[in-house]
Amino acid sequence: MDTMTPREDRFRSLFAAHHGAVLAFARRRSNPAHADDIAAETFLVAWRRLDDVPTRPGEALPWLYAVARHTLLNAARSDRRREALAVRIGEQQPTTDSLDTDGIARRADLATAWKRLSDTDQEVLALALWEDLPSPQAARVLGISPTAYRLRLSRARRALRRLLDPTPAPEEPTVRAVPSLQENSR
Repeated sequence: MDTMTPREDRFRSLFAAHHGAVLAFARRRSNPAHADDIAAETFLVAWRRLDDVPTRPGEALPWLYAVARHTLLNAARSDRRREALAVRIGEQQPTTDSLDTDGIARRADLATAWKRLSDTDQEVLALALWEDLPSPQAARVLGISPTAYRLRLSRARRALRRLLDPTPAPEEPTVRAVPSLQENSR
């Protein structure tokens, strides 16, 4: 038996009544491939802030459109920041006065690798490298624990290294656990 809470029922009604309109709104204003993500993010905000969604007839859809618009603007800002960062990486000048072709090639490789990193990896690396934030502060920016941040940073660095040096690393040997003496005595 499926029993919904009044909150769930209200959200389902809101979604059923307005998802198509919000999706069409997003498709008209963004790349159609991203419209589903924009609509999903809009309804995620609606779920989180359901008490803020107007209940009077005709007011919920404009509220959802405003949320979708802000989501689109945030996505556009994020895209611009990512592109600007990739350009800054590629445009950095050599530190010596002589022409350093190896350095130029490394920067070009770095700019290419940067573009291939996930958004999450780019953000974590940018907080560490460009913002020079210690783990607790960077974690606060992302809304995660410092331990989770350090784990993400480690993974992002490993991903960047793989992109910069595509030669496969040797496989690490499999280590089997040796039972302890206490386990053997049982």
